[in-house]
This record gives sequence, C-alpha cells and structure tokens, in this order.
Amino acid sequence: MDSYDWDAMQFGDLEYSAKFDHLPTPPHSHDGSPVADTPAPDIEEDANTVAISTTFFLTAQHRPQQPDIVLLSKDSVYFYVHSDLLLEASENRFRAMLPISPASDDEPPVLDVPEASPVLNVILHAIYDMSCSHYSPPFETLVSAVDSMPIYGINPKSTILPSTPLFTLLLSHAPLFPLELYALAAHYDIYDLAVPTSSHLLAYPLSRLTDQISERMGPVYLKKLFFLHFGRAEALKRVLLPPPHPHPPTPTCDFHSQKGLSRAWALASAYLAWDIRPDMSTSSLESALRPLAEHLPCDLCKNALNDRVKNLVVQWSIVKRTI
Repeated sequence: MDSYDWDAMQFGDLEYSAKFDHLPTPPHSHDGSPVADTPAPDIEEDANTVAISTTFFLTAQHRPQQPDIVLLSKDSVYFYVHSDLLLEASENRFRAMLPISPASDDEPPVLDVPEASPVLNVILHAIYDMSCSHYSPPFETLVSAVDSMPIYGINPKSTILPSTPLFTLLLSHAPLFPLELYALAAHYDIYDLAVPTSSHLLAYPLSRLTDQISERMGPVYLKKLFFLHFGRAEALKRVLLPPPHPHPPTPTCDFHSQKGLSRAWALASAYLAWDIRPDMSTSSLESALRPLAEHLPCDLCKNALNDRVKNLVVQWSIVKRTI
C-alpha cells in the first residue's frame, strides 16, 4: 500500500485536503492544483494538494477490500469507490465507463465524472446505502442527484425505497418543498414517496400548477392529486349535510320548534361548503357550528347539536389525506 502523510484538514462540508507521497495522475485538463469550489483556509496549494471526499477515501472501511477506482468530479474532488458496487447498481455500466483495466502503476484508475462533488456525493451514498444527512445537502442538490441517476443507469424507483436513508432524507423536506418533492416522486413513479408527500399539498391551490410542473408529474400522478383534492371536498360536503338528530318532543320543544335548529345547521353548513377546502381543520368546523347552541333555548337541542358536531369531527378526521 502506498505510504501516506496525512495532513488532513476540513474542506467545506464534503472534502478535505491531504498530502500524499503518491497521487493518482489526474487527466491533463486537471494538471496543477485541483481545488473545490470553496477553498480550505490556511492550506498552501502546491502540486501535491488535492481535494478528497471525507467519506470515500482510499482507506475508508466501507468494504473489506480497498477501492479499485477513483471518480473525479467536475470541481476536482476525488472519490475512491468500488467498481463492482457501481456495476451492480447500474444498468448501463455506469454510463459505459466500466469495467476499466487497472492502471499499470498499480494506482486506481481515475474517471472523470461531469457532476459536481455534492451531487456525486449523494449518488454514491445511495449506491452504498449510506446516509448523507450529516452533510446537510440542500434540497436542490438532492433533486439534481436523483435526476442524474438515470444518466449512470441507476433507477431511482428501485434505489429510493422506504428502507433507504435517501428516502428518509427526501421525505424530511416534504413540509418545505411538497410540490417539488411530489413532482420528483411522480416523475420516477416512486409511489411510496409520493403518498406521504401528497398530504402536504392539501393547502396548495391546484390552479397555480404550472405547465412545467404538471408535465414533470405526468398525467397519472396529476390525476391522483386532483382526485385527492376533489374527493376530500366532496367527502366534507357529505358529512356536513345531515342536520342534528331531533329529540323526542317535550312540552316546551316539539318537532316544529326543532326545525329552527335544522335550518340554522343548513345555513351554517352551506356557508362552510361555499368556501370548502381540502385542508379544512376540525377546529374551523367546530368554531363555525358550535356557536349555534347560543341561540337554542332547549338543552336537549344543545346536546343534539354537540353530539352532531362531535360526530362530524370524527368523520372528517378519518377521511383519507393522501393519494
């Protein structure tokens, strides 16, 4: 094994600089001092200074055997990886770059990859089934990584499964980027990711969907999203319609007197139905309907109203919230 004089320092969130006695020879286009987008502080650049991934370096213990290939990102960061894992994950031999003959000087061969190091980092973590959450990659970087996977023969649908770290990391962005994440999941038919994400789109007005995002979703998942919104709206109208049950007539409140409660309920439910929303909260329903009791002189009518509101809240809360 080549000898190393580790003089490592943190290099952004992704890579560090190190000085080696022997370095893999980069292509001529990268001769000199390859550095990443954000230079590390207090590191004197010379011909032997390179940027190397803090996860995928030569002596990383991801597998019993050492890496046998080096990927060089377009921002000049080196990733030491195992070619058999790349071939196993890829359907096109990793963009037809593999397999490759070992270099004659026993150094791992270096392949240029046209992705930036943050994007390549996410892809390689997915291949190795490792979490990259400690790098806190921005959502845009995760999307770029998923969109780049098919270029290397990696099927996002079979790679981003509920049991994988990348699935969990993507889903964590659903509250802030629900539309973009749903479109990403829809584009690659990742149904298990689209389902929980869709619940965060209940408040999104479908009239604001652009042609671009609609095309990315595709007709199937666009239809599912519309049906979710329309289905919840219709369900709320159905559960709102029945008035409170009348109670047995009493000397002070007969069936005729109870019609006032039915009319009040009909007016209040019509008001709610006029501005009905798929994300309407149960508290909104209660605040609109419970005040009707203030104008009821009969305690039995008040009890009937309260029971009806409770039943409405339960029925609405169990209506499906996802595609």
